[in-house]
Amino acid sequence: MKICVGLSGGVDSSVAALLLKMQGHDVFGMFMQNWHDADATLHGDCEWEEDRYVAELVARKIGIPFYFVDLSKTYRERVVDYMFREYSAGRTPNPDVLCNREIKFDAFWEAAQKMGADCIATGHYCRKVPLLGADGRQIVRDGIPQSRILQGVDPNKDQSYFLCRLTQEQLSKALFPIGHLTKTEARDIARLADLPSADKKDSQGICFIGKVDLPTFLQQRLQSVTGNVVEVYDAFYAQDPHYIFVRETLASLLRKPGDPRMITEYTSEDAAGQSFNNRRLSDGGGNDFDPDKIAALTDEQLLELSKPVQYGGLRFETETYRSGKHKVMKTRWKENPFGKIIGQHEGAQFYTIGQRKGLNIGGHKESLFVIATDISRNTLYVGEGHDHKGLSRCCVRIKPGDIHWIRPDLAMENGEIRRYRLRIRYRQPLQDATLIQRSNGLYLLFDLPQRGISPGQFAVWYSPDDEMLGSGVL
Repeated sequence: MKICVGLSGGVDSSVAALLLKMQGHDVFGMFMQNWHDADATLHGDCEWEEDRYVAELVARKIGIPFYFVDLSKTYRERVVDYMFREYSAGRTPNPDVLCNREIKFDAFWEAAQKMGADCIATGHYCRKVPLLGADGRQIVRDGIPQSRILQGVDPNKDQSYFLCRLTQEQLSKALFPIGHLTKTEARDIARLADLPSADKKDSQGICFIGKVDLPTFLQQRLQSVTGNVVEVYDAFYAQDPHYIFVRETLASLLRKPGDPRMITEYTSEDAAGQSFNNRRLSDGGGNDFDPDKIAALTDEQLLELSKPVQYGGLRFETETYRSGKHKVMKTRWKENPFGKIIGQHEGAQFYTIGQRKGLNIGGHKESLFVIATDISRNTLYVGEGHDHKGLSRCCVRIKPGDIHWIRPDLAMENGEIRRYRLRIRYRQPLQDATLIQRSNGLYLLFDLPQRGISPGQFAVWYSPDDEMLGSGVL
């Protein structure tokens, strides 16, 4: 079988190519250029020329042909433009997810086919296994062999999340040779083979230009406009009708009478190191919802439950007063029990919900976090502390057109309710949740409230045996 490996210059794709070569396959490497420095005034620290050079050295060391393909135009149209559109609308996109669907397993695959490849391989840490029928044979639908995608065995490096929008047709031509390895094992193999990428650091920053500050990059196309930063006080939620509705509705869904958990404790996502077999985080404090009560909710109730709190009703008035020995007339904001204007920012589109860095506002005992952005008013809403009520939500909706099943045979029917484990960002420990399919969308009701949910993020759900089943855009 002739296999094209997407050589990026990193250790993961290098080891993938090496393993396939050792297995006796006809392997060639191809480096894809996704960015031209002339496309912007920025120049990333991790420049593609260096990556290409290392990738070519790896190919020589392994003894495989090496090629180059320029996909920068396609990348700009399908990924970069999408990213700018999302941020300008106040959403938080994930360009890596789109890169896999639109570039690596589409445009890159087309280029590999022209070179005679039967399939392509990447250095993703995930596992692909055949979907077997009752007779033990791989199931084929519409001429496409069906597959299952399992998480990688390394809990700290599983990258299945980034493949959540792939189709069965794309998977049928894809190989993931290192999904059974840990990162340490992959580096050990690379060192043993004396590969030039063995000790190369993992790439960071924006996937196509390297270590460049995201707001700085966005300013290449999105205009900076000064706006207000509003701190929201705890008292706001005691009188907000929507927050009260959410709290009372969640309370009505509990198996036993009581107060629902509305705020989740802060846990660093980098504190992972947890086994995939020990991921039921709702044990010891999560909401225990009754599935029959969930099923009884109307579509309208679910829709309202899934909406975020709105802060546009917060209004601030000014007053004049005399100050100093000469009683000079000055203007100040009137006291508001629900919030306060505490500073200014350079554009609400440059911030995302849950963000802490970049606010540059002092005078608080605890850190400030972005809890909402209002693009139309160019206003940033923030709250103090990890346990601020505005940081957590229990329910979100995925619109019908944004639902994607990697396993189409498992797609949910209207009115159906299932339990799955989900994550809404890469490296987040899996969260227990109830999925409710209705005609107006798929609702995700988490046992534990989730921090920093932002529209535009991808939610990905898994079966108990670590299979990635589907995804949706929040």
